[in-house]
Amino acid sequence: MINVNEKMAALGTQRSVIRELFEFGKKRAAEIGPENVFDFSIGNPSVPAPASVKEHALKILSETDPVLLHGYTSAQGDSGVRAMLADSLNRRFHAGLTAEHFYLTAGAAAAVCCCLHGLCNPGDEVLIFAPYFPEYLVFVQGAGAKPVIIPADTDSFQIDFARLEQALTPKTKAVIVNSPNNPSGAVYSAETLKKLADILDAHAASYGHPVYLIADEPYREIVFSGRKVPYLPDIYRNTLICYSWSKSLSLPGERMGYLLVPPSVDDFELVYAAAAGAGRSLGYVCAPSLFQRVCAACVDETADISVYETNKNLLVKSLRDMGYHVTEPDGTFYMFPRTLEDDDVAFAERAKEQNLLIVPGSGFGCPGHARISYCVPTSRIKKSLPAFERLASQYRS
Repeated sequence: MINVNEKMAALGTQRSVIRELFEFGKKRAAEIGPENVFDFSIGNPSVPAPASVKEHALKILSETDPVLLHGYTSAQGDSGVRAMLADSLNRRFHAGLTAEHFYLTAGAAAAVCCCLHGLCNPGDEVLIFAPYFPEYLVFVQGAGAKPVIIPADTDSFQIDFARLEQALTPKTKAVIVNSPNNPSGAVYSAETLKKLADILDAHAASYGHPVYLIADEPYREIVFSGRKVPYLPDIYRNTLICYSWSKSLSLPGERMGYLLVPPSVDDFELVYAAAAGAGRSLGYVCAPSLFQRVCAACVDETADISVYETNKNLLVKSLRDMGYHVTEPDGTFYMFPRTLEDDDVAFAERAKEQNLLIVPGSGFGCPGHARISYCVPTSRIKKSLPAFERLASQYRS
């Protein structure tokens, strides 16, 4: 008998619903042609990285000693790169940051895991607002903590504060916020976040220990109609920020991000050390050297994210005209309409019959909805609209 960790074996053999759909889409495209498959399953940016990414990469490759460039950096990332990140956020938010507040990671997921493993002890609870990125459950449980789900306000996808207060206990170590949100596209306002901060401050004072806010922000720059994403440490001092360039620079495959532990955090140096120790324990040391430098050189740029707003506007209007209930996203490149029957998994299966690949909301902790990832060519959306209409017509009849 082979002895392995059964939990890890289960994770390794059970793909997420999103990945399953993505793989189904590739298989279906080989059968009937990719132009006939309307894959809205995965958040893989469809717009190219800005030209400056290639320009800086070539410049760095040609001008930097290859031994230095391809060698190890410090475990927490190159100090010059981290200083450039601090300068950028200081320009934008007057944040008072230095290189010592950043830990470079392989994407935002690694940053979230460093937070959780650095902060949590067995028995601690981590609060998660539905709808949520499904891997949060894996990350929290992997850190030995218990995920506590706060049900969604499905009218606005904002925070249900009554349910939040019911969920807080002396065991609450952290709360994860994801704004702009995957899958709903909701953006929390400064007023919403201030109310959240007041509740967490009161809870921390009552129980005599901090409650950390883990802000997962890979979509920070992708907002519409002039919306701004507040700088959370200005609102709640015990905030740790997890960021990635996967979406803003269209570089998901390069796996570059960071964890920011601001100076406002209680016992900042100890919290940073715990997160860095978690990175060491998990093997998350020395993020990719070349793209540390490339991302720092492009830190104030984004890809052409206007395409996502074009796609959003087209889909929202078209789906509403067909009878779908859609809460308009404020950001990201996702929307989360209600399904036309209570069983969202069955609805997604019926959508597959029209070669529409959408993700059931149950996997995001919010049944009765489905996620549409519209970071695709606008032409795919236009061509998919008859399929959405055929799907809707089955329910009208």
